[in-house]
Amino acid sequence: MQYRLLTALLAGATTVLAAPAPAPTAASSIERAVNRRSSNGSCTFSGSDGYSEASASKSSCATIVLSALTVPSGTTLDLTGLPDDTEVIFEGETVWEYGEWEGPLFAVSGTSITVTGADGSSLNGNGASYWDGEGSNGGKTKPKFFQAHDLTTSTIQNINIVNPPVQVFSINGAQTLTVSGVTIDAKDGDSGGGHNTDGFDIGSSDGVTISGATVYNQDDCVAINSGTNIVFTGGYCSGGHGLSIGSIGGRDDNTVSGVSFESSTITNSQNGIRIKTKAGDTGTVSDVTYKDIELSSISDYGIVVDQAYDGDEATNGITISGFTLDGIAGTVDSDADYAIYINCGSGSCTDWTWTDVSVTGADDSCSNQPSGITCS
Repeated sequence: MQYRLLTALLAGATTVLAAPAPAPTAASSIERAVNRRSSNGSCTFSGSDGYSEASASKSSCATIVLSALTVPSGTTLDLTGLPDDTEVIFEGETVWEYGEWEGPLFAVSGTSITVTGADGSSLNGNGASYWDGEGSNGGKTKPKFFQAHDLTTSTIQNINIVNPPVQVFSINGAQTLTVSGVTIDAKDGDSGGGHNTDGFDIGSSDGVTISGATVYNQDDCVAINSGTNIVFTGGYCSGGHGLSIGSIGGRDDNTVSGVSFESSTITNSQNGIRIKTKAGDTGTVSDVTYKDIELSSISDYGIVVDQAYDGDEATNGITISGFTLDGIAGTVDSDADYAIYINCGSGSCTDWTWTDVSVTGADDSCSNQPSGITCS
């Protein structure tokens, strides 16, 4: 009896099927980035998607670790507008894939920002794929590398740049920026068609200090186009155009003041010390000092001041005053143009002080130099 009742109850029971669990959805780039954030606000980004995740999540991370990224062509690794006190760390090799465009490959801005290269890290611009001997003057369109604009009270340290396509550091609108221990290695461009691979181009900035830089390139090691209170010290420059002021003229800002190049070596370069101002333009260069600079294997000019840059004759619309050389020594090649070449406009070069200057290996040529400056 009980068996028949149990059978009937089972036969009349209603079967209830559980609804299937919803399929998991792919996390958005931001969600993936947040999932990599540690409890202390450190976010690590890597691989082929890391560049976009880092740019999208930059406001959410106190420390941004960029680990062995691959950045596609035509893309800026964009870390502009970072929150105050953000730290950026490059680990491993960051590689930018080839593609013709103007760049920049990397951009950063903000206040109290620190950008650091971890031991063994490098930023590879794939320059050999672009080099054609024309740089930014023609041929392939080449991306500029490291845009450090509008950085305030910030630090860039231990960055290792390899094979930049063209100009490397663009420092503009910076206030109190310290750059230390940077290496720029474009030496493969010496035989591979590298051109216009400027190390540091500085404009409209105040309080920039660059120390301990090593630069192998094919253009200016440093070019200060405008700015105040700028120091370059303990540098090593090879293969390029030396330590330069200018060219000055033709920009919105044509003032350079309070610049010091100290305790540096320039070798295997076209020029050693150079000030170049554009003919027919206006501006001022004042209180510029080169101290304890060693020159060797200079092919064109050991020291050159040229106020006819981009022109036929020197003009006096840009003044050069308070130009100090102290402890400058070295040689130019026997077939160099001149050991010392001064081409000033009439009355535009004044108040120069040169002490312990000895550059040998070729003749000198000077015109309109200030009193007290002699050429042999």
